[in-house]
Amino acid sequence: MPTLVRRLGLWSSIGIVIGITIGGGTLHLADLLLLGAVVAGGIGYAEGGRLAREMGGWRVVSWALIVAAPVLLVPVVLAAVRTGLEASPSAWVGFAYISVVSMYLGFFAWYRALAEGGIARVGQLQLAQPVLTLGWSALLLGESIGLPTMLAAVGVIGTVAIGRRTRVDERRK
Repeated sequence: MPTLVRRLGLWSSIGIVIGITIGGGTLHLADLLLLGAVVAGGIGYAEGGRLAREMGGWRVVSWALIVAAPVLLVPVVLAAVRTGLEASPSAWVGFAYISVVSMYLGFFAWYRALAEGGIARVGQLQLAQPVLTLGWSALLLGESIGLPTMLAAVGVIGTVAIGRRTRVDERRK
């Protein structure tokens, strides 16, 4: 088993232990759903990065949205019927910005980076996003961050730093 995979597995295990500790000593359905989302996201990034080498990032993102639209249609309609679509104009503008600029156009650059810089190397940077989110939420929103969360964040950043220095053979596909 490659060293990087072992390190990531170690920190994932530590994260699960911390999650169980914070969650009252047991795993919850939400924990398993989150784990499933992480696995699905990782697979999506890896496959998207590979496809971006052949198709280009903008095509990969566009096709992903086309394929996902029918799957998402039913839950979106059900949620809209149950809760309504009431929001202020500024909320709709923010939603449109996040949808088009941050998610759609931002993924053009992300998949290009995965294709050109290597999926394993560039993909590690995504691990820093939750840690940065925690930091910004503490600074801007006054959120309190407990010791277990801080230790997990340091572990994630440490894993990213170690992974950035680990040699990855991109010829293996």
